Amino acid sequence: MRFEQMRAVFSALLVKANVNIPIPLQIVAFRNTKELRQVSPLWNGKPVELAGLFQGGEDRSFIMLDMSVDNPWTVVFHEYAHQLMNGTLTAQVDPWFEEGFAEYFSTIEVDGKEARVGKIPSDTYEELRQDGLVKISDLFKVRQNSSTYNESGSHRTVFYAESSLVMHYLYDNSLVLKLSRYFELKIDKASPVDEAIQQAFGMSATQFDKSIRDYFFSGRYKYYAMPSPPNIVSKDYTMKPLSLTDSRAVLADIHLHSRDYRDKAIEEFQDILKSEPNNAAASRGLGYAYLQKQDFEQAGEYFKQASQSDSKDPRVHYYSALLMSRQASVSGNSNLLEMTQELRAAIALDPNFADPYMLLAFAQMNGGDNEAGLASIQKAVALSPRNETYQLNLAQMYLGTRKVDQAIAVLKALQKSGNPLIVQRAGDALEQAQRFQADMKETSNYIAAHATTQTGDPSPKSETIATRPNQGPPKFLKGVIQGIDCSSPPAATLTIASGKKSWKMQVPDSTHILLIGADSFSCSWAQKKVAINYHETSDSTGSVFSIEIQ
Repeated sequence: MRFEQMRAVFSALLVKANVNIPIPLQIVAFRNTKELRQVSPLWNGKPVELAGLFQGGEDRSFIMLDMSVDNPWTVVFHEYAHQLMNGTLTAQVDPWFEEGFAEYFSTIEVDGKEARVGKIPSDTYEELRQDGLVKISDLFKVRQNSSTYNESGSHRTVFYAESSLVMHYLYDNSLVLKLSRYFELKIDKASPVDEAIQQAFGMSATQFDKSIRDYFFSGRYKYYAMPSPPNIVSKDYTMKPLSLTDSRAVLADIHLHSRDYRDKAIEEFQDILKSEPNNAAASRGLGYAYLQKQDFEQAGEYFKQASQSDSKDPRVHYYSALLMSRQASVSGNSNLLEMTQELRAAIALDPNFADPYMLLAFAQMNGGDNEAGLASIQKAVALSPRNETYQLNLAQMYLGTRKVDQAIAVLKALQKSGNPLIVQRAGDALEQAQRFQADMKETSNYIAAHATTQTGDPSPKSETIATRPNQGPPKFLKGVIQGIDCSSPPAATLTIASGKKSWKMQVPDSTHILLIGADSFSCSWAQKKVAINYHETSDSTGSVFSIEIQ
């Protein structure tokens, strides 16, 4: 109930009607410090002492609290804010805003009557009094790959503290609404920081520095009280006691998602199943553990057991579909119908779980339903708008369906990412997409020019125009290049091993193929991992229209 109140307060802060968490979150309260040590990260082999912990994961996130301390909330509310932002914000923002807003959010207090936002403990800005403020223009220039943001020490501490101070200053002076203009200028239009500050806030960076310092040294910080969110009361929740095996399964699941305890988690799940063979959580956990180890046979057995014990667990259905997808990438054989059924079951049970929509999109595209595939991946992006891998996948699907303009728009936005790897991959894809766009335009112009005959010409000359054979739906394949035949340039034939199957993939024009991860096509590629989009022409052969060297 406490976290649902936090979510409602967050919604009020961002004036957002619906706040989503794209990765399922489980909150676990431990009675005391000794119990929390069971899941604490290890340092030099010993559990770290802490009052609360956020543990992120690809498929599941956890918040763990020590209920024996006075206020365990603030240590996790910062990370909780990040989770809420991931499911809410669509615009690119700077690290100072990310961390400043999360710090601002972490100060929230909620009781039965009201929520108080922005209360600042007396020692919060002690670091700034000792080390001093940095210039606003320098603070706003920090990027995700900057040393200030990533290296422990006084610079990083000051960065977090001053980012929090700036957010308080903006709220206290009713300047928050001007942030959208600042980010539009800074990120979308690439304006210099000083210029964006001047235009957005109506003051120079130097004046902004002075205002922040005056605000800081005044010590007069506001906080806001609002009524506790309505309709969030204990009677709206169902409760049931946890059995000993249920509790052990929760701990094992946390351990499975922690790098310090993964091997221990497998032993814990196995012990649970010895005493309670039908425990669905333990079967699901073991299935996922073996899936991560690429042991598909054992993973499948445990997912089957989990589904039989609890058919209403969305993760079991999603994991089962994920298993089928990975098996297909190895064997080359896929059961799209069964995979789709599992994914639809996961979505029906948890409509806000983003990953099933993403996998469903690939299944639909491989089945030839391009429009449904695009709708599914767009839904995944909408649920998790700041997942840049999703956006890269969306751009690839746009290219695969020849929606080049839409792909270019997505890739241009990704070039402003703070993740250097995303920037590089988006840049490579964008260059090839723009070349593909130019080729499409040239082909279109050629056909238009040669398909026209002069009116009244009694014997127009015939013109043979090369056309492509009827193409099937676009498909996707991962494998390893075994060899390339370039004896008939510019065409080329790739021999690709995928699982136990060998494919002959035709590249009609290697000088104009859409490439990602390479500057140009090479006939000497061998034993390289590759992902391709293609149209199947017969069993074990296809016509390639994009290649990603991995």
